[in-house]
Amino acid sequence: MANRSHECFSSFSPLNSSFSPGSRIIDIFLNCFSFNVCDKRKDIKFRAQELDELTLESSLSPMVALVALDASIKNNIATSIAHIYMVNKPLTKTIHHAVNVTSTEAELFAIRCGINQSIHFDNISKIIIITNSIHTARRIFDSSSHPFQTMSAAILLNLYDFFNGSDDNFIEFWECSSHLKWVLHNKVDKETKSFNLTPLFPCKNSWDFSKKTESDDIIKYWKMMFQASELKENYFLDLLDSDNKIIELTYTKGGLWLKLIGHSNSLCVRAIRAITNHAPIGKYRLRFFLREEFRCLCSHYPIESR
Repeated sequence: MANRSHECFSSFSPLNSSFSPGSRIIDIFLNCFSFNVCDKRKDIKFRAQELDELTLESSLSPMVALVALDASIKNNIATSIAHIYMVNKPLTKTIHHAVNVTSTEAELFAIRCGINQSIHFDNISKIIIITNSIHTARRIFDSSSHPFQTMSAAILLNLYDFFNGSDDNFIEFWECSSHLKWVLHNKVDKETKSFNLTPLFPCKNSWDFSKKTESDDIIKYWKMMFQASELKENYFLDLLDSDNKIIELTYTKGGLWLKLIGHSNSLCVRAIRAITNHAPIGKYRLRFFLREEFRCLCSHYPIESR
């Protein structure tokens, strides 16, 4: 049995009003927030131009707070930083550290700090959040956001107060990939990675961090068993990334393992057939359907293979 004496379990309240139908923020203030996601079909420079125009527009209004935030983890120490820009006001920074938490928890905390600081400035009617984890921002409004319910509820409480202040109050979440190296986000990204801290006291693990550790162990065990077994056979196709490294299983950031084929079921089927060699070709028919034709159509090979 796993040792759970050093784990912190998050509290989950199924009756929390923030997640009850009819009382949720998406039921009451649906038109007070939006998500601007990167269009993968457009050039990356187009997104940089959009963010530049957004920054210029916000710099002309004293009622807008622009928040660039990020989080990173080094040696199991998470650093969450938010930079808040407002007209005629000095740059506001929030910096927090935590041990043995996941990147999602750290990103949520950075968003929480950015919003909490912004709503306490006078006459702020619009908050713009620049983040490279738009999927994490969406979790805030997810009614089934356990194990992040406590963090989401705290953020939603701030947004309730903000939206109730005026019908014109609004918050936008803009996606900015770290690969873009856009100036404001790149600055906070570098700052999160510049800290080298050493924990002085024993630290407990968050619930999600513990589940992540268990998932990592399962994937490592699966890969070891798969390589050692005969299930791989001779035709398993190892996919390589742009650095010629094998693409491995991953569950990070709530994304797909093979992101480029996730948008099409037919493309996904063809890719899986190519990877596993379980396609309706001659070699497959020879193994499972001996009465069907298995010769290669080109007549150069006795058995049709990939």
